[in-house]
Amino acid sequence: MTRLLSVLCLALLLSVGSFAQTAPLSASVFAQKVKETPGSVVLDVRTPQEFGKGHLPGALNANWNDTLFAKRVEALDKATPLFVYCLGGSRSAAAAGKLRQLGYTQVYDLEGGIMKWRQDGLPEEGGAIRGMTTDQYNTLVQRSDKLVLVDFYAEWCGPCKLMKPYLDEIARTQADKVEIVRIDTDLNPGITRTLRIEALPTLILYKAGKVKWANVGYVPKKTVLKQIKSGS
Repeated sequence: MTRLLSVLCLALLLSVGSFAQTAPLSASVFAQKVKETPGSVVLDVRTPQEFGKGHLPGALNANWNDTLFAKRVEALDKATPLFVYCLGGSRSAAAAGKLRQLGYTQVYDLEGGIMKWRQDGLPEEGGAIRGMTTDQYNTLVQRSDKLVLVDFYAEWCGPCKLMKPYLDEIARTQADKVEIVRIDTDLNPGITRTLRIEALPTLILYKAGKVKWANVGYVPKKTVLKQIKSGS
């Protein structure tokens, strides 16, 4: 009986340890653990274009969407502690899972990606573009003659690409009712952090500077038109 309890306790400890490693880490915990872990590697799994616009200090780039992803990381020893991140967390979660399948024993994922990192005011390097200021943004959405629909997007974002054609169409056909402003979050980290934009795409509809409607994630054209109509 005692032996059975010992085995069960050991199994429980192993499962807890495994969960602790697979659960994403908050930005502050992620940053602290990188500092405390000797020989760690910070792995940015975004595209080279995104990486060039700003990244975590000392990070290496291995594009998750590249078919050669596994080839690019194979030079790293399987015991190397890997700290993985992307923009919002979805790509890094997939990459972390793949790395564990490949045999890497210490893999940590940044919850919320570099967007959460920026919101917490943690250090970043590369990317000289500062982007839109808060004052510029506030002036932009203060129009009294029409609605302003702000589309926060990124070039790599699939749903953003799907929505762009119909948003462009609305910008042409509803120009008397609404002005559509697209803001690339990679080029505008400051305003993205200030407004706490945590996922993409994010749409915010303003009337005379006041928020009338907001949506996170893909939304069909008819829903956007309905909100414009009700907000006019």
